[in-house]
Amino acid sequence: MPWKGEKDPYRIWLSEIILQQTRVEQGISYYEKFISGFPTIKALAKASEKEVFKYWEGLGYYSRCKNLIASAKIIAGEYKGVFPSSYDEILALPGVGPYTAAAISSFAFNLPYAVVDGNVERILARYFGISIPKSSASGKKIYADLSFSLLDKNNPGNFNQAIMDFGATVCKPQNPLCTTCPLSKNCESNKYGWTGILPQKKVAPPRKTRWLYYFIIDAGKSKYWIRKRTENDIWQHLYEFVLLETGQLIPHDKIPDVSLIKEKLGKTGFQISHISPIFSQTLTHQSIKGCFIHVKPSIPMVKLSGYQPVALSKLRDFPFPKLISDYLGLLNSE
Repeated sequence: MPWKGEKDPYRIWLSEIILQQTRVEQGISYYEKFISGFPTIKALAKASEKEVFKYWEGLGYYSRCKNLIASAKIIAGEYKGVFPSSYDEILALPGVGPYTAAAISSFAFNLPYAVVDGNVERILARYFGISIPKSSASGKKIYADLSFSLLDKNNPGNFNQAIMDFGATVCKPQNPLCTTCPLSKNCESNKYGWTGILPQKKVAPPRKTRWLYYFIIDAGKSKYWIRKRTENDIWQHLYEFVLLETGQLIPHDKIPDVSLIKEKLGKTGFQISHISPIFSQTLTHQSIKGCFIHVKPSIPMVKLSGYQPVALSKLRDFPFPKLISDYLGLLNSE
């Protein structure tokens, strides 16, 4: 991992924000891309929002990118481009929680703050036999207090890295190495056979399904109408085509009759040239089903309220949700 052993707080912060809700294997390429494009916090702060979101495209959880931009501007302005060096100042940055603040504080500044990630929680739950769900309020306090009591206050960075590595390589989620583990003798889970059931997790709520129908409307001269999502919803600040969201699947033969397309193009008339298969994307609490409908008005439209015409060759310059960018990738490959 390119950030391992890193002491630069900017790079540590960047890696931690990217790795929130992202697998390490996927995060590495994004981290390297960001470091190459924005080598300093000042460079990131100066970049346009559109450019930064384009770098982030495909990572999901776009509120992280929004917070990344906001934090960079705060550090560039209030701290003159120098990353804050106290835990409380770091914690106050947008998108930074106790875990990320502890990681930056201990790794970059050797401050005595315990990093409590999934690996650490798993070790503590198994070793001490803690059955309280780690996501509960009482569970979070227990893990935080216990982690701090165990922390090597003189070498917090090394200790935090060591215990996280131990959880990733020995006390693993599946098939932990209990028979060769140096802590097995005093481990409550090893003693009582609890390894497979600890730590306890809350049951995740069922995902809701959303049906998104995107109308790719020809604006003439190989241009198409797109807009920026501004609502407080998924994919805020990303771009999209004309959208109709429904609660269920629309049969292909019924698509020309939907109210949205008639509202936008009913007076001029239109022709549907292509309807895509259903594309799927799974988010943490939502399942997204998307369909793309290519529409050509009988008379070229000179204006579409809330939308801007963009040339097909320029669409890839805009940050889109993964669902749309995947479809655009297929179009470009044809």
